[in-house]
Amino acid sequence: MGTRFDKVINRTGTYSTQWDFAEDRFGKNDVLPFSISDMDFQSPNEILQVMDEYVKHGVFGYTRWNHSEYKSAITHWYKSRFAVNMPADWIVYSPSVIYSISKLIEILTDETDKVILQTPGYDAFFKQLNASGREMIKNPLTYKNGSYSIDFNLLEKQLSHPKSKVMLFCNPHNPTGRVWSKQELKDVINLCEKYQVKIISDDIHMDIVYPNHNYIPITSMTTNPDHVFICTSASKTFNTPGLGGSYVFIPDGNIKDKFLTTIKQRDGLSSITIFGLLSIIEGYNYSAYWVDDLVDYLYGNMQVVSSFVKEQVPNVKFKMPESTYLAWMDCSDLKSSEEEIQNALVNVGNVGIMSGKVYHENEGKFLRMNVGCPRSKLVDGLERLEKSIKTIE
Repeated sequence: MGTRFDKVINRTGTYSTQWDFAEDRFGKNDVLPFSISDMDFQSPNEILQVMDEYVKHGVFGYTRWNHSEYKSAITHWYKSRFAVNMPADWIVYSPSVIYSISKLIEILTDETDKVILQTPGYDAFFKQLNASGREMIKNPLTYKNGSYSIDFNLLEKQLSHPKSKVMLFCNPHNPTGRVWSKQELKDVINLCEKYQVKIISDDIHMDIVYPNHNYIPITSMTTNPDHVFICTSASKTFNTPGLGGSYVFIPDGNIKDKFLTTIKQRDGLSSITIFGLLSIIEGYNYSAYWVDDLVDYLYGNMQVVSSFVKEQVPNVKFKMPESTYLAWMDCSDLKSSEEEIQNALVNVGNVGIMSGKVYHENEGKFLRMNVGCPRSKLVDGLERLEKSIKTIE
């Protein structure tokens, strides 16, 4: 029996980064794309309906976020989904998660300071830090038997440097799909507090978490939340990145004031888009059932990847992730180089799957495949992957 997520929607001609501008990433436009992390699914009906009503209203003036309807929708979500009470006065609007990270790093550090981040990692982190002038200290995750863990000995050594001021964290982790455990979060917090290093955590994938794993907001694991910041958004959850907007939890009142001064007075970016506002309120208040169904469907997609890879391309290793709709595939057993693999995917299979090099995975050959799509597209993509690999191995 089909579900709402089996519906195939033609996204070409919609200015879609994934579909209409695939050439930017893969050198040509006629690939079947599994790249940037948005989904091929329509957003929940509750969001579509409230947007339709507003379009009929037809007046698109300036809009504010600093009111109880916006903040209470967010606090309700955290209480109902994660059993965590997040103070409403910690919430600050931001146009995007990367903007939030950029501004916090600017506020918390000087140009001569060091920022620690784990690798592999979200590619925008590296671009942002390179542009900021801060020194980037890579903290490679330990990879063993298909799983990633934190090298706490190395992390402590890096945190202990007097110029280390911020740890840029990601939970759930993109691209590996790890959901950090309560003990891991405690250990990270304890080390950062020991060396007075602030934690900025990108939690944008928090709602796509699979069975037997739980997302825990890092602010709930510390008795001193002033040293921790969570940057996140509902855009991954409801597939609404095109609507704009994100939010930040800033427990420290002084840092919050500096952030607001930067966003409102210096950068002039404090006016939320009306559709970004409505998507938060309607999605968080009324669309939890849709997210439950989405996670079930995505988990099924991951199971399809697992079975297919095991049976059809056994020299590629894939372990079911704990979270995200990003399938992280280990191609280190392939004889071909990373460049040869990408060339085959693009020019033989006509399929666009991101190279692990993009995410600074330097220990082996990996692919990151976005499975946030109807199952029919996923199977087509996997068959193209198989065809590509078999021509070079």
